[in-house]
Amino acid sequence: MQMKGVLYVVATPIGNLEDWSPRAVSTLKAVSVVAAEDTRHSGRLLQHFNISTRLMAVHDHNEAGRVEGLLAKLEAGDDIALISDAGTPLISDPGYRLVAAAQAAGLRVVPIPGACAAIAALSAAGLPSDRFIFEGFLPARSSARRDRLQQLASEPRTLMFYEAPHRIVECLDDMVAVIGGERRVVLARELTKTFETVRQYSLTEMLAWVKADPDQQRGEIVLVLEGMPDMAVEQDWTEADRILGILLAELPVKQAAALAASITGHKKNALYERALILKG
Repeated sequence: MQMKGVLYVVATPIGNLEDWSPRAVSTLKAVSVVAAEDTRHSGRLLQHFNISTRLMAVHDHNEAGRVEGLLAKLEAGDDIALISDAGTPLISDPGYRLVAAAQAAGLRVVPIPGACAAIAALSAAGLPSDRFIFEGFLPARSSARRDRLQQLASEPRTLMFYEAPHRIVECLDDMVAVIGGERRVVLARELTKTFETVRQYSLTEMLAWVKADPDQQRGEIVLVLEGMPDMAVEQDWTEADRILGILLAELPVKQAAALAASITGHKKNALYERALILKG
């Protein structure tokens, strides 16, 4: 019986090459093909580690067209490694379609863990890390970015964003405008690289610091933003009760609580209990 191949999802270094594990290197040497986001960029990495495995480009613009051929190779018994330019594949990088298709086909998908800029930033941020949300890149346009930030403003969990260096000042300015200047934020820049920076300030202080230092407007950037403090969430029940009262006039308790949760950011279960009280 023909053994089917394995799809390995392999994290690559985000800067410091010493972070790459021996398991990752040996896996890339053993597979039949390495599916890479940028073959020129990854080619230099593989050459550094004396990996001669054939590279195939799989990126945002061609991934959908590559999936069928890669699945055929896996079905035929070839092992394949999926990598991105830096860090863990699929985390704001291509690869979702291929991994989803492999899972749907009943093929084995094996993660080879390693560097991830978001998790590295969170580990050094000094903000609550027991619960967090990864938002990836915010919208490029300020109006859409502010709309998304407004939706996230009452989120109590720590928030993580990737941001482009040419937009970092505008992004922080929008955060101050929408969320206020007191919330703590960490800028983690060029992680594991020569000019690594991990700094925590209030949003107002961070905006001023980044504006004043052009060096902080360069490189790969992660923002780790404090969630809404519990005290602020508690003080906001008056508005939540007002919204619940309006919704309960037209909707059953469960639906009213679910919709109010989407509007206010409060937890649905807590709103359900308050809706029962309001109903008498």
